[in-house]
Amino acid sequence: RILHNQRMGPLGRRRAASSFRTLAAVTFLALSAVMMLFFRSSSRSPASLLRSPLAKARATVSTAAIAGTPTAVATYGKLCERLKEINQLSGVSSILGWDEQTMMPSGAAGTRGQQKSVLAAVIHEKQTDPALGQLLEDIKGGEELECDFARANCRDAQRDYKLETAKSKEIARREAELEAESFNAWVQARKDDDFNGFEPKLTEMFQLKKEVAKLTRPHLPIYDGALDAFERGMPSTRLDDIFGELKKDLVPLVKSVIDAGDMKLPAALTDAAWPVDTQAELCLEIAKDLGFDTERGRFDVSVHPFTGGVGPSDVRITTRYNEKNWMEGIGGTIHEVGHALYEQGRSQLQQDLPVSRALSMGVHESQSLLWERMVFQGKAFWQYATPIIHKYFPHTKDVDAMEFYRAVNRVQPGLIRTEADELTYPLHIMLRYGLEKAMLEGETTVAELPSKWNAEMKESLDIDVPSNAMGCLQDVHWSVGAIGYFPSYSLGAMMAAQFYEAAKKAIPDLEEQIAKGNFSPLKTWLNENIHTVGSLYESPDELLTVVTGKPLDTAIYMKYLREKYSELYSL
Repeated sequence: RILHNQRMGPLGRRRAASSFRTLAAVTFLALSAVMMLFFRSSSRSPASLLRSPLAKARATVSTAAIAGTPTAVATYGKLCERLKEINQLSGVSSILGWDEQTMMPSGAAGTRGQQKSVLAAVIHEKQTDPALGQLLEDIKGGEELECDFARANCRDAQRDYKLETAKSKEIARREAELEAESFNAWVQARKDDDFNGFEPKLTEMFQLKKEVAKLTRPHLPIYDGALDAFERGMPSTRLDDIFGELKKDLVPLVKSVIDAGDMKLPAALTDAAWPVDTQAELCLEIAKDLGFDTERGRFDVSVHPFTGGVGPSDVRITTRYNEKNWMEGIGGTIHEVGHALYEQGRSQLQQDLPVSRALSMGVHESQSLLWERMVFQGKAFWQYATPIIHKYFPHTKDVDAMEFYRAVNRVQPGLIRTEADELTYPLHIMLRYGLEKAMLEGETTVAELPSKWNAEMKESLDIDVPSNAMGCLQDVHWSVGAIGYFPSYSLGAMMAAQFYEAAKKAIPDLEEQIAKGNFSPLKTWLNENIHTVGSLYESPDELLTVVTGKPLDTAIYMKYLREKYSELYSL
């Protein structure tokens, strides 16, 4: 389950201090552990893999209704009881994290760190209990159960157990403690623009994550071991190929757009003040229209926007507003709503069991980015949204839908990842991917990070970095141990384009419906094909193949970018 994640995307500073949603399956050990999945090869037949996700979801049954041999069914029931208890304890950690970001007084940070450390140790004990291991051995991967979802639960539980038992209780506790210590050090260092003050904790974090990668995935290269915690089955060699192909096509397109000259936007969108209370009312109306269920969710404000909660019945969005940047609040809200719709759409019959979890962080990001990039930054959305913005902000009454559309797709290379436009954003991710990989593998040191960062920014975006606060200290991820997470953003963007293309084929009048403010067809399609399916499949490529007909294809993403920005900039 995702607890925090920093938003990527053109619109606004949003997560710049960046605790990203604030990342958290990541900020908290319990959540980190939940995301560290390692799966075996599929034993299902090709015919089974071609069954539609909707058919699979409809086949989902409660634990009590599972068919199979009597012994296997009884064992599975006991296994599910233990797995649910572990997940419910992780839910407590999630709520502690939400409170830390929204309600907790700053003076309680030390106490909260201790609470999370103790809870992490308790969860780890349950995750590594020999009795759980015996149940997993007895269930034999669920081979005697007649349910794909039950077998997936057995598969994922076995992998979780293998990963957690590879770590000692001391390592689990140290992870939780260091995440809190390092995060607090990062907050202060970023505020003071003091990289030297943060360097010791960051060095310690990379050393610890290297140790964890070796312990939990000894058969993988070091960086692949860290990456697999977020993008299972994605080796760095393939990531190198994906990013290499993307960069080859993207850099010339970025250059062509920049050479075409900057967009001129109406002064009403760039010079006026946008009262935050009014923005909040606007964003809540849009969130509800998109399908966010406020009976099963909360909508709050935090310094670092994120989506959290404990399952489909309790999903908590936070966002933030900037009086001078209207796109930050609206774009950020829609991004978080995309995550929240995934969470609210997860299978309630499989709640608290491994198969109900997000398949990968990239898949989760694909859902937030689909709503942010394909919907919010699409033409059709502004036919719906323009009158609503006019209602809340009368000073925009002369701004038409096309001008809003152009505004949210303006390309301006900049220093800050969370403020980056859609076109240059992947270059920010590639920079971070290369640096974290080099530091984890020992090819460069943490002490060299500022100089390496600044050189890469100059080379890739032709930008001079004025300070470490606006450079290598801008993101929260490494401070909370999310080493290997950054690629998920760009992988999610590529998946989003691929899923949206499939949705348009399945719903021929999709964009006409969006223009009318009817988002239900898209939400239902995503619920049925992605959200309720959870982790049934063993990899994002398998899910993509079932839903779209092919594994991840960078060509689809580049086609989307090329067509969109060629039209916007008259290339």
